[in-house]
Amino acid sequence: MPRSARIVIPDEPAVYHIMSRTALDGFPLGDVEKDFLVDLIRRLSRIYFVEIFGYTIMSNHFHLLLRMMPEKSISDEDVKMHYERLYGKDKIFLDGQIPFLKHKWTSLSEFGKDLKQTFTRYYNKRHSRSGFFWGGRFKSLIVEKGETLINCLAYIDLNPVRAGLVAKPEDYRWNSIGYHAQQKNKGDLLSLDFGLKEFGVLDAKERLRLYRKFLYEAGAIKNGEGRSVKGEKGKGIEQKTVEKERKKGYRFTRTDRFLHRTRYFTDSGIIGSKDFVRQQYSRVKDLFQSAKEKKPKPISGLKGLYSLKRLTE
Repeated sequence: MPRSARIVIPDEPAVYHIMSRTALDGFPLGDVEKDFLVDLIRRLSRIYFVEIFGYTIMSNHFHLLLRMMPEKSISDEDVKMHYERLYGKDKIFLDGQIPFLKHKWTSLSEFGKDLKQTFTRYYNKRHSRSGFFWGGRFKSLIVEKGETLINCLAYIDLNPVRAGLVAKPEDYRWNSIGYHAQQKNKGDLLSLDFGLKEFGVLDAKERLRLYRKFLYEAGAIKNGEGRSVKGEKGKGIEQKTVEKERKKGYRFTRTDRFLHRTRYFTDSGIIGSKDFVRQQYSRVKDLFQSAKEKKPKPISGLKGLYSLKRLTE
């Protein structure tokens, strides 16, 4: 059965959440590999016409939130400038290369392929092996800017907290909030948009502060997955967790709802307001094999957000 076509918006700037998981067993991405992958994202972001909002590199997968610029918005001079970044000013540049490079460097598929293939070559050389590293093609979904973007970015930055690796998201070395805190956004790798420009927050430092506040409010929880108790089988709920739930009358908070809806930030196809999902679907519906018209599905617990696909909760 042929695989479904990737949902992309080619004629205007579009934000995508892309994810990929390793095909290898265990946790093959160590500190050195994670450092290389972050540096590779930085290098490719200077070649492709892309804006990086955030990322998290875990031990067996990565998340990346970015905006791809459309081909029609890129001038010939832009292509030449990026070419010089890649090859240097001494490399001969032929005008006939412009259409090919313009198409390649504005393509989400080409960016993802370049990222994954380059990393695979590095990993295989470093570990004296051959063959695949990643488990198939990367997943992607379209993300509306504004509130949806900041929710998705928080989901990405909170990955190491949910996994129990750190207590505070900025303590993790290989996510975007950690890059802001520990590296002071070295080389301006990351956008300072955070989706907050849409709300009239013009000062970049204030946007970072407000994003961090949002991140803590969304992440002020202990992951409900629980932990294995030493010497016992399975998982249990810790007593202090029970006490916290008892104190709040077992009511779901906004944070609880956020956690239980995080799958929509990876598997929903398109996520955003009802009008956004409807509009973007109308532009790509020819990619779907089903003849039945899809309608935006409300995401319970996240007021005002809709998805293209209804997911099992």
